[in-house]
Amino acid sequence: MAGKPAGKTRKTETGRTAPKVKKSRFRVGDLAVYPAHGVGQIQAVESRVVNGEKHDFYILRVLENGMTIMIPTHNADTVGLRNLIDAKEIPKVYAVMKTKRDLANDNQTWNRRYREYMDKIKTGSLYDVAEVFRDLFRLKMTKDLSFGERKLYDTAQVLLVKELSRAKKTDEKTIITEIESLFSHEAA
Repeated sequence: MAGKPAGKTRKTETGRTAPKVKKSRFRVGDLAVYPAHGVGQIQAVESRVVNGEKHDFYILRVLENGMTIMIPTHNADTVGLRNLIDAKEIPKVYAVMKTKRDLANDNQTWNRRYREYMDKIKTGSLYDVAEVFRDLFRLKMTKDLSFGERKLYDTAQVLLVKELSRAKKTDEKTIITEIESLFSHEAA
């Protein structure tokens, strides 16, 4: 789940403990999540010589934009490379989005909120991304988002939709409909 070191748990703001991250080895063709970039597919595992030492790298192609990222295999857990969320965890992600957070008392400046949200997105935790999406979705219902907040909102939505659709083995349109239904009572 989170981009935290393997074997550790963390509490979300709702007080739930996120499941432990499994230490894993990826193979060519596997889907994996890279923090802040989202779902990608392992295209290759290659050896390269760096500073006179041989290292193995995962070659990850991000599905959203085709970007290729080289991740040292020995460093994969440290940088937060993780498996897709398990389909059984999806209701918990939806529960995070449905949780009410009192934004009326949030008098932070937009740039402070931006930094806070960016830090959450960088964790790689889908729960954190869901919190960012939820907060920005509700904030945009009450006022215009700054340019940076709008970009974060779009990023959080893409990260959520891509991973949830892959985990649920369904199309992205279905996931967007499910997410919109979580907030439908608020938009009225």
